[in-house]
Amino acid sequence: MKSNKKRGGGKTGAVVALCVVLVITILLGWIGLTGLSIPPRGLYKVLPWLPTTNADNWPESLSLGLDLRGGMYVEYSGKAPDGSEANFDELVEGTMYIIRQRLGDKGYNEANVQRIGSDGIRVEIPDVQDDSVLDLIGAAAKLEFLNPDGEVFMTGDMVKRATYAYSEGDHQIAFQLTDEGSKLFADVTAANIGKTIAINLDGEQLIAPTVQSAITNGSGVINGLGSAERATTIAAQIQSGALPLQLTQQKVDKVSATLGQDAVSSSVKAALIGILLIMVLMICRYRLNGLIASWALTLYIILLFLLVALFHIQLTLPGLAGVVLGIGMAVDANVIIFERFNEEARRGRSAKASVRAGFKNAMSAVLDANVTTLIAAIVLLIFGTGSIQGFAKTLLLGVVVSMFSAILVTRFLMNRFVNAGATKMSLYTRVNAGKEVEQ
Repeated sequence: MKSNKKRGGGKTGAVVALCVVLVITILLGWIGLTGLSIPPRGLYKVLPWLPTTNADNWPESLSLGLDLRGGMYVEYSGKAPDGSEANFDELVEGTMYIIRQRLGDKGYNEANVQRIGSDGIRVEIPDVQDDSVLDLIGAAAKLEFLNPDGEVFMTGDMVKRATYAYSEGDHQIAFQLTDEGSKLFADVTAANIGKTIAINLDGEQLIAPTVQSAITNGSGVINGLGSAERATTIAAQIQSGALPLQLTQQKVDKVSATLGQDAVSSSVKAALIGILLIMVLMICRYRLNGLIASWALTLYIILLFLLVALFHIQLTLPGLAGVVLGIGMAVDANVIIFERFNEEARRGRSAKASVRAGFKNAMSAVLDANVTTLIAAIVLLIFGTGSIQGFAKTLLLGVVVSMFSAILVTRFLMNRFVNAGATKMSLYTRVNAGKEVEQ
C-alpha cells in the first residue's frame, strides 16, 4: 500500500511539475512577444524581447547592427605624427574617445567606435546616409588650458607628452610641455598657486587640477586621480588632444534602411521555417522525445533572446547566423541523447532506466562537442573584429544556453514524463517484441 501511495504521489507530482513548466513556457513566450506592464500605473515595464518577421515592430530591447538597421560605416588606419614619443595604444584609445564624444555631442548616441587590427579604427553610425558626418569624425581635437579667470592661455599642441604614473599610492598623470608651453605654464602656475586650472577637450571640461606650486621646468604631475583607469584615460585624452593620430580613410560604405529591414525579415522568416521543420522532424523521428525536444527548444529560444537583450548584445547578420548555429547545437545534443536512449530501450530496459543510462552515455559526446565550439567562439571573440565578434558573442551565448537546455531542461522533462506514466516504449521508439525489461 505504501508503495502504491508513493507511486501515485510521484505521478501526481510529475504531472503538476509538467503543468507548471508549461505555464512558465507560455507566460515567458507571451511576455517575450508582447511585453508586460505591471499595474496599477504601469510604472514597471518589461519590454518584449522575441524577434518578429516585421522589422517595423522589432523589439526595442534588441539592438540591431548596421547591416540590419541601415546606416554608414567608415574604416581608418592611424599613424602617429612624425617625431611623436607618445604610446601608440594611448593615442588610439584617446582618438576613439574623441570620436565617440564628437558623435555623441551631435546626437549620434548609438554610434559604435571600435579598434580593428593593430592600427585601425572602425566607426559605425546607424540611420545616417550623409557624408558630412565624416568631416566631424576627422576633425582635429581641440585641447585648451584655461587660467582661473576662464581665459585660454595654452593649447594642446604645446603638450609634448602625457602618461599614467604611480607614486606612493597615488595615481597620477605625468606631463611634459614644449619650450613655448613651459614658459606659459610657468607664468600661470606661479601666479595662481592654490587655484585651479581647467583642461577642456572640445569645449568640455576634462579635469580641473589645483596648482600646488609653480611648474617652471616644463614637466609635472597631476595627482589625486583616484584610480589607474581614470588616470590612464585622462592621460590618453590629453595626449590625443595634443598629438592626435593621423587618420587615413580606407573604406566607406552605406547600408540602406530598406536593405536592412529586408535582411531582418528574411532572416527571421528563414529561422522560423528552419525551427518548425526541425521540430516536425524530431517528433517524427523520436516521437514523445521529439515533442520534449521541441518544448526544450522553445524554452531555449526564449531564454537565449532574453539574455541577448539583458547583455545588450548587438545583433548583426552574422550574429543571427550564430543564433541559428546555436539552435543547431541544441538540437544536436538532443539527438545524441535520444539515440543513446533508443539504444538502451532496444536492449529491453525500462523507460526510466533508458533515460538514466542514455544521459550517462551521451554526456561525454555532448560536452566534447560543446566545449570545442566554446573554445572556437572564445578565440573568435578575442581575436576577431566587427561582425566576427558579433557572430562569436551570439554563438558563445547560444552554446552555453544549449548546454543548459540539453543537460537540465530536456532531462527534467523526460524524467517527469516517465514518472507521469509515459512508460510504454512505443511512445519513444520501435522496440522488438519479447525483449526483457530491466528495472
